[in-house]
Amino acid sequence: MKHWLFALALAAMLLAGAPGAAARERTVTLRVPMYCATCPYIVQRTLERVAGVVAVTTSYREQSAVVTFDDDRVDVAALTAATAGIGFPSELVESD
Repeated sequence: MKHWLFALALAAMLLAGAPGAAARERTVTLRVPMYCATCPYIVQRTLERVAGVVAVTTSYREQSAVVTFDDDRVDVAALTAATAGIGFPSELVESD
């Protein structure tokens, strides 16, 4: 009986998979006009707070934000809306 329950539990775990196992990470580069030294920090913190965002790197010099996110939880439109919402309209430059 114990072997049968163990086999059933193992099969259920394998079928269910790890949480987020099917999620696909995607990385995009957004062009974000920034006007001062604190702008990259503000843009980065805003994007980091979007549900599904995994990592953000901003650059004042490049006027950009490189964003890695869970494609199942958020899309580029939500990222650009987040930056526009704080006064930094952005656009997609590059996508993986």
